[in-house]
Amino acid sequence: MIENKVVIITGASSGIGEATAKLLAKQGAQLVLAARREDRLKTLQQEIEQLGGKAVYQVTDVTDSAQVEQLAKLAQDTFGAVDVLVNNAGLMPLSKLNKNKQDEWNKMVDVNIKGVLYGIGAVLPYMREQKRGHIINISSIAGHDVMPSSAVYSGTKFAVRAITEGLRKEESVENNIRATIISPGAVDTELKDHITDEDIKQGIGNLKAMDAGAIARAIAYAVNEPDDVAVNEILIRPTAQQ
Repeated sequence: MIENKVVIITGASSGIGEATAKLLAKQGAQLVLAARREDRLKTLQQEIEQLGGKAVYQVTDVTDSAQVEQLAKLAQDTFGAVDVLVNNAGLMPLSKLNKNKQDEWNKMVDVNIKGVLYGIGAVLPYMREQKRGHIINISSIAGHDVMPSSAVYSGTKFAVRAITEGLRKEESVENNIRATIISPGAVDTELKDHITDEDIKQGIGNLKAMDAGAIARAIAYAVNEPDDVAVNEILIRPTAQQ
């Protein structure tokens, strides 16, 4: 059950993170919100509290492991547990390899891979102590299928799937920690705004995208299962997406 679970969400200021926070709050979760934009975090916290929910926030750069560790501590200190982590923060500056956009490659590796690892590393001590927990990592359709311009992005999302499966095999039996991969297709979020190649951005913009609420509902489904049931992966895309 979601009610009273303490849920940390990174990338909570917009898109999938924001939609997930609102949905889980309506179902009784206690939220710890993380993102870089404080104004949006504060607004989201207020909206949740106006609906009768509970939420705190911390401005967080997921590429800074100390900040992510402080986020987990905030959850423990405020609500007394760390039940669920939704590793949602991500970047998608798509480009072809011959463009040699090394700064963008490095940012994707730092956020999409290291940020996920830092989140896992921060919450595992609490979850192992509790002998329960649930880590949900947002991958992508691009973690299943590589397209032109998505080589590096896909590489980071394949990595997220591998990390999550490794986590499951290490922690599920001994410590009752569940691990879930959510692999969305095209979603109407700000993710495409990271693309600096105008031709690629135009092509992505032409896709028929889902509302972020579709991913939030998938996350809620996984969390809502009993502790002895682990939803290992959900792959979800618009009906019209190939």
